[in-house]
Amino acid sequence: MLKEEADVDNGQKEWGNYVLYRDGLGERLDEHLDRKRSWNPTKRGQGVVGVSFSTDCYMDGRAGKITRNVVDALTSHEKYTRVLTRNPILALQDLDVFQDGGEHVTIGSSIPCMDADQVGAIEPSTPAPELRLKGLKEFNEHGVQTFVSMSPTYPTQDKTDLREQLERVAECDPAVVFHEPINPRGGNFEMTVEAARDAGETELAEELDTLRSRDQWVEYATNHLRWVQEIGRELDLPIHLWPDKQLIKHVDEETAAWLQSWRERQSPEEFAGRNVPQEPAPATPVGVE
Repeated sequence: MLKEEADVDNGQKEWGNYVLYRDGLGERLDEHLDRKRSWNPTKRGQGVVGVSFSTDCYMDGRAGKITRNVVDALTSHEKYTRVLTRNPILALQDLDVFQDGGEHVTIGSSIPCMDADQVGAIEPSTPAPELRLKGLKEFNEHGVQTFVSMSPTYPTQDKTDLREQLERVAECDPAVVFHEPINPRGGNFEMTVEAARDAGETELAEELDTLRSRDQWVEYATNHLRWVQEIGRELDLPIHLWPDKQLIKHVDEETAAWLQSWRERQSPEEFAGRNVPQEPAPATPVGVE
């Protein structure tokens, strides 16, 4: 279908170079919701609709128009909607819809790193981290709830880098900051290393390459997760960690219990009538450095 519609041979490798538009999606969704009589919340998700977590719903103006109508249809029917985009600046064209959505909508952006060159190597043709923060900050200033996804942070980032990043993220006053280290498995990781190398980001490519070693990955991932939790606490930021379930298999018992506690924990944002955790965040294990 991709070959026929957009002359795409490899959907993953060519991601970002093509868009398949679903014109009229918002209108069809609106009609569907008019007829829908039941809405079953899940035990953990509370029936939140995610837009858009496997592509970008604000790639350009035409995609943005479709997104506008989708968000309007969902929030008009009082369905909770979480929008994720690397282009919140473009999304500001629909600020009125997000404001009208009130408590039923939150918008966020993925900001893996503040180094524009490194991010540009991995995510070519996407807005720089500074622009993503600027867009979220403006949404927040206009009363729209925001969130940030620090996913995935890069192995080139040390604790000081993560602190500077979280200090900048705090300027957006996000309801939650999700964090996830990179997952060095599968074809996407191979393309990430290749993209960094092709863009001339040699240090990033070499650091990513070291994560093929399980021990190197475990050390980097546990350090980043711990540092983000500790810095977030110091900055009074609502942090929610996303540890990989495979990571738990390769750490000591204390660290595994810490990571598993995060996997079972609800995020701290007040959204969609969710039960915000009342207990303190899981304590970081002493042995992680």
